[in-house]
Amino acid sequence: MPIFNFTVNLPTMKHLFSFIILTLLTLQLSFAQELRCNISVNSNKLTSANKNVFRSMQMDLYEFMNNRKWTKYTFSTNERIECSITIQINKQVSSDEYEGTLNIQSKRPVFNSSYKSTILNIQDEYFRFKYQEFQSIEFAETGNKDNLTSVLAYYAFVILGFDFDSYSLNGGTEFFERARQIVNESQNAAAVGGTKNGWKSFESDYNRFWLVDNVLNKSYAPFRELMYSYHRKGLDSMADGVEAGRAEIAESLRLLQKVFRARSRLYITQLFIDSKSSEMINIFSQSFTDEQNRVVLILSECDPSNASKYEQIKKNTTTTTTTSTDY
Repeated sequence: MPIFNFTVNLPTMKHLFSFIILTLLTLQLSFAQELRCNISVNSNKLTSANKNVFRSMQMDLYEFMNNRKWTKYTFSTNERIECSITIQINKQVSSDEYEGTLNIQSKRPVFNSSYKSTILNIQDEYFRFKYQEFQSIEFAETGNKDNLTSVLAYYAFVILGFDFDSYSLNGGTEFFERARQIVNESQNAAAVGGTKNGWKSFESDYNRFWLVDNVLNKSYAPFRELMYSYHRKGLDSMADGVEAGRAEIAESLRLLQKVFRARSRLYITQLFIDSKSSEMINIFSQSFTDEQNRVVLILSECDPSNASKYEQIKKNTTTTTTTSTDY
């Protein structure tokens, strides 16, 4: 029998090891998912329920949101979109059916800054779903077979759509279209006992149907220009010049005013205000009197119930250039 003398010198082994590590890192980056989504399930209102079920639910939904490939694009690990979904369970309808609410938030990093700007802050009041522990979590875009995953997938695409819109004009269209497809497929989702399911236009002016309808409606196209101008032209440019970036943000608010005047009760304008009001107060509190006055007039018109809140902007007036990007 022949004897094979196989030897590998140390430098070769080091090169092989380095190659393997590099390959693994490359694969990790190539297949990194798009979302870094924190999931929280709060069942405190159900005093007699089995808490293990909700711990399993939280783990299953975390894997569903973070391990699924939602787009055709390659995201590096540090490009993943930071977001969170909090599920508040208010009622157990049956052994495996629940009613509750959702809070969805997402953030976007600002160029050359440690600051992260809130893009979305949504409160969804119409959430009814079924969940069985140890049952596989599945989703199909061609039909609402499972309302739990349909709702979460819908918001995954909404998060992606708003994030992409903030980097390029109308960049998120394909994701909003996919969210609208889920709406269309979910129109006949069961709403037992007259409970609203959040998918139908007549149920509310502020639900999943109207969110994507508003975004994709060409009559309200200035809103998407607002999302791009506010973030890309405004926030991202403040590292190069605070005053110029702030002026871009102030100018972008005219687009908010334009949409508001076209129709005052729109989900998307209220969503923008809910997500951005505190940030805008911080930004323009460091501004100049004339700019502050213009911004306060616009915000008070578009959000009259909080007009007194925007008056805070005028309490601080800047007379010298600032370089802070910690809003």
